[in-house]
Amino acid sequence: MKVGVVVFPGSNCDHDAYSAFKLVKGVTVSYLWHGSQDLAGAEIVVLPGGFSYGDYLRAGAIARFSPIMKKVIEFARGGGIVLGICNGFQILTESGLLPGALMRNSGLRFICRQVILRVENVNTLLTADIKTDRLLRMPVAHGEGGYFVDDATLVDLEKRGQVIFRYVDAEGVVTANANPNGSVNNIAGIMNIEGNVYGMMPHPERACEPVLGSNDGLSLVKSLCSQVAGGAIAR
Repeated sequence: MKVGVVVFPGSNCDHDAYSAFKLVKGVTVSYLWHGSQDLAGAEIVVLPGGFSYGDYLRAGAIARFSPIMKKVIEFARGGGIVLGICNGFQILTESGLLPGALMRNSGLRFICRQVILRVENVNTLLTADIKTDRLLRMPVAHGEGGYFVDDATLVDLEKRGQVIFRYVDAEGVVTANANPNGSVNNIAGIMNIEGNVYGMMPHPERACEPVLGSNDGLSLVKSLCSQVAGGAIAR
């Protein structure tokens, strides 16, 4: 199975994402240059974290117009699997592939620390191998990670199971203190209604080996790869 990791000017998690997917047996990973329009046969496209194009204007705003994104958007709208992590999530909202927007953190400061996530929906390609309500530990590193969406869309996201991850405390309880950036309803990750485009602010690729403090992120990487390789279809 082939995974493509897009490299934008300013990406700084592309190598992390590459290494994470290389840990999965049977997966071939390649870099996809932002100036290209060739997805190189990738079955999963990953938009990594970082500061694409220096985050000028706002995070993800310029990357959305890069040549590669024309193909990524076509790929996603045709049912292709896309995972956006941190800056990649921001690019997905700017591209209209996911609803809502990522705004400045509520404390107006860059945050880099471990968070705890509760898996809200296990009926997705990304979480199919995860137990319901399992808690995952992984880092966040962002200045514009507050997820916001209009009230009507928020109701739909919650009702349709499009909220995949939520920031919680060590007991799995949603609290204000567990929310690192002020995201509405403590939302840490979502998917589109078709279930083939995923966006999350925390970094699973930085939590794939015990030496990094957690390997909880590897369970998500493995789940996505095994589901796609096995022919599972996005809902």
